[in-house]
Amino acid sequence: MEVIRKLKIGNVILENNLIAGPMAGVSDLPFRLLCKEQGAGLVCMEMVSAKAVLYHNRNTEALLAIAPQEKPVSLQLFGSDADIISGIAKEIEDRPFDILDLNMGCPVPKVVRNGDGSALMKNPRLAGDIIEKTAKAIKKPVTVKIRKGFDDAHVNAVEMAHIAQESGAAAVVVHGRTREQFYSGKADWDIIRKVKEAVSIPVIGNGDIRSAEDVSAMQRETGCDGFMIARGAEGNPWIFSQILHYFRTGEEAGKPSFSEVTEMLLRHAAMQAEWKGEYTGIREIRRHAAWYTAGYRNSSKLRGKINEVESFAQLKALFEEVQSYNEEK
Repeated sequence: MEVIRKLKIGNVILENNLIAGPMAGVSDLPFRLLCKEQGAGLVCMEMVSAKAVLYHNRNTEALLAIAPQEKPVSLQLFGSDADIISGIAKEIEDRPFDILDLNMGCPVPKVVRNGDGSALMKNPRLAGDIIEKTAKAIKKPVTVKIRKGFDDAHVNAVEMAHIAQESGAAAVVVHGRTREQFYSGKADWDIIRKVKEAVSIPVIGNGDIRSAEDVSAMQRETGCDGFMIARGAEGNPWIFSQILHYFRTGEEAGKPSFSEVTEMLLRHAAMQAEWKGEYTGIREIRRHAAWYTAGYRNSSKLRGKINEVESFAQLKALFEEVQSYNEEK
């Protein structure tokens, strides 16, 4: 079977099985558009609280915004009340997302304290109830994102995936770390293999994909159907085009030049400023800028200057100033 191929999730057919994973504070509209342009088969939105939608939280509307050119897109809800989640899913179903994902993997303490995110790994019965009610409430496919387990003493991804399938989920994403690990240590791909062997719905592997070689290795070791790339795309939306290039040609795409990085970053910054206003957009682009420039000459010195930038004009001037030092000789 080809490693990179079309992937069917419910009634949605993805052009390829590379998925830009949802990251809170990162996977906003501008970032998703860049990932889509670089070839991601599916882009995932930042997770949205079902309760926040219910109570018409002012900031939530921006999180729900979708651009036509980023489709297909997956909208991710989190929460632990089956009636609220399924009700909100039905309420927002006419919005232009293609897939609804249920977050059962977020490790953030305030999310877990509320019984949401990866806390649901400790309550498989409730998880099943949430999935079943939501899948019955809407016609769009429902997927579930889980972790290996809550901690090493409670590794239950296989059980959770079984429950997801029996409850009507169209696919499951498995992050090969426990909640206790957060994002540290090495992702356990063997748990992805075990899930793949246990269920018949598509299984999407997640964790430690940073190159085409990693995609090959994960497919070989797990047999998974799709590949979710999250932190590997931070400051590197090219990862999707690089992987696609490798599987099309057998050749590795080179690292972008500093001028290509500058061009992408400034475009990203302009999109952020347009989407969120210059004040917020430029402040939010600072950490993206640190990711974009990591590994290039004088990047640590540059990061200090990036954090002082307060306008698009200043950011542009800074990168024009440093570009000549970083061009390949």
